Amino acid sequence: MCARSNRILCASSTRSWAERTRIKTPNPNQTEHLARSEFLPQERAPSGTSLYVHLPFCQAKCHYCDFFSLPAEGQDIGGTLDAIVAESAQRSPRSPRTLFIGGGTPSLLSIAELRYLLDALEEHTGFRASSSETTLECNPESLDRDKAAALLDLGVTRLSIGFQSLDPKVLELFGRVHTTDQSLRAYDAARQAGVRSLNIDMIFAAPGTEGSSWGTALGRVLDLEPEHLSAYNLAFEEDTVFSRWLDQGRIKRMGDDAELELLYQTRAAARAAGLEPYEISNFARAGEECAHNLGYWANKSYVGIGPSAVSCVQGRRAGNAKALQTYRRRVGEGTGAEAWSEQLEGAARLGETWWLGLRTQRGVKPSEARETAGWQEHHDPAETRARALAGEGLLEESRGCFCLTEQSLALADHISAEFLVAPPTPSRSSSLSAP
Repeated sequence: MCARSNRILCASSTRSWAERTRIKTPNPNQTEHLARSEFLPQERAPSGTSLYVHLPFCQAKCHYCDFFSLPAEGQDIGGTLDAIVAESAQRSPRSPRTLFIGGGTPSLLSIAELRYLLDALEEHTGFRASSSETTLECNPESLDRDKAAALLDLGVTRLSIGFQSLDPKVLELFGRVHTTDQSLRAYDAARQAGVRSLNIDMIFAAPGTEGSSWGTALGRVLDLEPEHLSAYNLAFEEDTVFSRWLDQGRIKRMGDDAELELLYQTRAAARAAGLEPYEISNFARAGEECAHNLGYWANKSYVGIGPSAVSCVQGRRAGNAKALQTYRRRVGEGTGAEAWSEQLEGAARLGETWWLGLRTQRGVKPSEARETAGWQEHHDPAETRARALAGEGLLEESRGCFCLTEQSLALADHISAEFLVAPPTPSRSSSLSAP
């Protein structure tokens, strides 16, 4: 979750959710192993399970970013791609419902490298026929018309372009390596190539900015008429440049009231432009909601491949090693790349289903949450808590679902945390070096 845990439920961006959806970081000294579920590292998840692929390479690391990513210069990109392809052959589900390729900056790869990866994924999964949505993340400096057209030919149906800001000063503050003009040119290039489903990623509440600056940038983005917009409040995550600058007093957070005003301003402007909020920070035209992320928010199973990627299948959550040499070696040995795992059962799994589902405009239907979590008990503690919160005016019930009210968005993190139960201590694979 975001560093300011009493604020908007941001859990960072839609970028690389499967690389980071962990509520608790395992103790590095923990060697106790939990009982393994039927899903073992080298076995395939059930057909139809969503697939996430993590490509960790970037041109440079942004100042706010705590995802696992590495500057591409000097890295063995080819060797890492070979390992990802090998892991895919071992673990990728057949006929995935959705496919999301994130990072890192996947568009940094050459067309030949992307073709190698996507053709291998097709061989292992048949995603081109099965996936209702295949997304690839891009940065403006590494997306042109030829690459966008090649991606379409390779089966990608949706591009997510990381503008983050259109203010040159904010881009510099963020540590972005592209310009405003490059963002606009990349968007035009994708359209000219024939991409019909585009998301733009933006971040608001940058230090030292005013609401009018965000409103101007947001208006320019909405004038482009994207099918989807992701707009997140800036989070000061641990072990980032921004967190260090914050501790040193070099930057200051925007005030809570001002930040909330930007959230509501964003929701109103997006609605006026025909993009309906379907999740706290995501907006889409009808039928253009991100199906992959909706699966995460519904707590459906997914498989993540690549360094640091997280999987969660039937309540068993596990994460791959981060260190590239460790990851490549383990995959090459055929013993699986997992660095940690935990099995969620009972109230913990039910609570996470509510915690995730309350991000969405639809909210949570208690009977669906029980089915997802495999909850068999007569008494449903989550539904009981939801009804109590509704009685306090913090949730509302509509068409059998409990959801946040427009007013209670400001307390979203607090409210959703009411449903969380402490998960089991994750086990670590004792044969791994530090992940």
